[in-house]
Amino acid sequence: MNDPHDLLLLILSSPSGAGKSTLTHRLMQEVPELAFSVSHTTRAPRPNEVDGQDYHFIDQERFLELVRSNDFAEWAEVHGNFYGTSVAELERARQAGANVLLFDVDYQGARQIKAALPQAVGVFILPPSMPELRRRLESRGTETPESLARRFAKAREEIGQYPFFDYLIVNDELQTALADLKGVLAAERCRRSRRAPTAEALLRAAVDSTEVLE
Repeated sequence: MNDPHDLLLLILSSPSGAGKSTLTHRLMQEVPELAFSVSHTTRAPRPNEVDGQDYHFIDQERFLELVRSNDFAEWAEVHGNFYGTSVAELERARQAGANVLLFDVDYQGARQIKAALPQAVGVFILPPSMPELRRRLESRGTETPESLARRFAKAREEIGQYPFFDYLIVNDELQTALADLKGVLAAERCRRSRRAPTAEALLRAAVDSTEVLE
């Protein structure tokens, strides 16, 4: 079983409409060793969302029960709905032998995950412009005028959180943004702290080899 500190914990956040969910799905298709942390939410499913795959859809009463029993590593209220990441998701990834655990959360969730798991890597997805962000929100076809105005107004606050994150990716063209995201994974896998055990093992083996030759 993997130690939780051996997992590369990757947090993706963005304002609504920046394309985070699309990038998440594409990354999962192209990185087979990645496990997705399925969040709980009290919001209604969108078209084509699958319970237990995209989110665990539960009512507010059940969500608050989980809060009281400390079953969430992080949780927050966003746009009038509750979202949370259960502690069980980390254990599930460990059991599955995943090398990367991906969290799809808002900036509040990102801060809570980083507080509990400082080794987690934060990536913030930016839209190319505010007019394009509005166009993407409108193209969903699932927003009321009120919810659209609320999400667009909230976007400024969310974008203002960018200094907290380790990497920023502008999602102008999907393939380019996906390549940037995979580049983050590659860079983090080569980080000295992750490769140090291999280097130390090589040094020990070199010493042993020298002793045998002597």
